[in-house]
Amino acid sequence: MGSAPGRASPAAGTEVHISLQEQVALELRERELKRAKAENLLEVRNLSTHFFTPDGVVRAVDDVNFELGYGETVGLVGESGCGKSVTALSIARLVPDPPGKIVSGEITFEGRDVLKLPSDQMRRLRGKDIGFIFQDPVTSLNPTLTIGYQIAEPVRQHLGLSSRASSERVVELLAKVGIPRPRDRLNDYPHQFSGGMRQRVMIAIALSCDPKLLLADEPTTALDVTIQAQILELIRRLSEEFRTAVLLITHDLGIAAGMCDRINVMYAGRMVESGSVDNLFENPRMPYSWGLLDSLPRLDDVRGDRLRTIEGLPPLLINVPDACRFNPRCTYSREVCRDKEPEFTEREPGHLARCWGTQPDGWIP
Repeated sequence: MGSAPGRASPAAGTEVHISLQEQVALELRERELKRAKAENLLEVRNLSTHFFTPDGVVRAVDDVNFELGYGETVGLVGESGCGKSVTALSIARLVPDPPGKIVSGEITFEGRDVLKLPSDQMRRLRGKDIGFIFQDPVTSLNPTLTIGYQIAEPVRQHLGLSSRASSERVVELLAKVGIPRPRDRLNDYPHQFSGGMRQRVMIAIALSCDPKLLLADEPTTALDVTIQAQILELIRRLSEEFRTAVLLITHDLGIAAGMCDRINVMYAGRMVESGSVDNLFENPRMPYSWGLLDSLPRLDDVRGDRLRTIEGLPPLLINVPDACRFNPRCTYSREVCRDKEPEFTEREPGHLARCWGTQPDGWIP
């Protein structure tokens, strides 16, 4: 197997003669050169992923468009079931088939459409250049294999390191993600770790090959607030250190505000608002985004008002009507909202929204 730039591929029985710091420096230099040639690391265009069930076709992701720059952190937010996780699985080509299928669109990663790559090339890309932090480490980690083996597997597979060098790399990764006494924990099993520590192991696996893109799918699910803060700070620090782009999937706008450069809001399989963190929080242009923001507690709320909720439920994604998908739950809904779906249009530079009422000639100020 050919060696990657800045990484050694030693013959059997020999040791790696390049330090982790030198390896990272070479990787960063390579990324800077590629960044100078391309504006975005990832571009998703007209992506549609459907699930074919006995009851009908579920349009889980429906004509989604967004991009992610080198070293940028972008949030993908929305309620459960809006298509966030399926979008990430589509990028990594991990949608279960059947019943799921990517029916249309392009996913361009460093100039290559990953949907057109052969399976063997996609496997080399996934894990090495695209890391994935899954939502639940309990079900994502193999309970019959040691932590050391599970972290070392992608290192051996993608970097071609010897067993001894792989073990040293695993110890470095465990130390980097904050596992105490990392060398003593190599032969432990997932059940011997706490929830927060298992999530740290998942992050170590995702970052084991210094990926250029990290897909973080609800990385703080089921963790207490203190551990959540530690995990998010860990992702932020490692992203800055390795200049890794991050797609952060969450239902919590508060987390997205503290972590992201830009935020994309999804609802019922569609992108409904996209903009910088400042734009989206200071001047949201979609009633669904207003509802998400109103549900957040505020430290400056001295009146003690009750938090507001978005009444109703998201629509079923089978036989979705040609109308605004949020209109049954929207207090500003009018006839046009029930007749036709609005386009995803720019309201100000870099700020897009899908709403009839906030268009330039709309009725919501």
